[in-house]
Amino acid sequence: MSPTRRAVRRPLARRRVPRAAALALLVVSATGCSSEALDEWSRGGMPVNITEQAEVVQNLWNGSWIAAIATGVVVMALILWACLFHRKKKNSKEELPPQVRYNLPIEILYTVVPIVMVSVFFYFTARDQNYLGEFSKSPDVKVKVEAFQWSWRFTTDYQGKKAEVVGVPVSDYDKGPQLVLPVNKKVLFELHSPDVIHSFWVPSFLFKRDVIPGNINKNNKFEITTLNKPGIYAGRCAELCGTDHSRMLFSVKLVPQAEYDAYIAGQAGRTQ
Repeated sequence: MSPTRRAVRRPLARRRVPRAAALALLVVSATGCSSEALDEWSRGGMPVNITEQAEVVQNLWNGSWIAAIATGVVVMALILWACLFHRKKKNSKEELPPQVRYNLPIEILYTVVPIVMVSVFFYFTARDQNYLGEFSKSPDVKVKVEAFQWSWRFTTDYQGKKAEVVGVPVSDYDKGPQLVLPVNKKVLFELHSPDVIHSFWVPSFLFKRDVIPGNINKNNKFEITTLNKPGIYAGRCAELCGTDHSRMLFSVKLVPQAEYDAYIAGQAGRTQ
């Protein structure tokens, strides 16, 4: 091979490497986007859950959507079937097709099927609602939540040590009071309000609870079991409670057990 031909081919070979790298980067990026999109679709648009109770809510949500989509598909198929195979023919002299006024099997069908569907929804909803209202005899962490106009006070009780965090109205979750919790632990919440109705809402819990003044019974308590998903998750008041309702923001931080022990040791008996 002549030197001239080798000189011509070398630049072409060098140009192939960046193109291949760019193509590989594009494929990896597309795969990442698809993975994130599939994960979000699998959650039905719901936030990432961080408790065992939230997983139950997520399953109920997904099951409801599957049932609703299946029902919609069947209804659309029946509508299309009626439009395609029971339309008036061009050469027909009849103004209307034959009318069936009483069809007992069909009437039984469209009466029984909805009753069965509603009964199934009711069963699973009641079952999961009862589960969400259960309490263990000895939760690992107890948190007293006081909602006031317009912020939060979190008093944590863990192994006889208490830590208190008090907030003020803020416009950024990161600047609000932060509730620190350990992963893989049972946490009991007790909700109180000295003024008006508030609502304790952490979207990643996938449910919320109203904080009603004077409501001192089992309805002002709930329990969660945290998952091993360390991170910071937003929270807020979900009930219109006055002027600075929109600034009643806070965050929940899940940390490993060792970090939580160090946090409690440093915060016990102090007010942040």
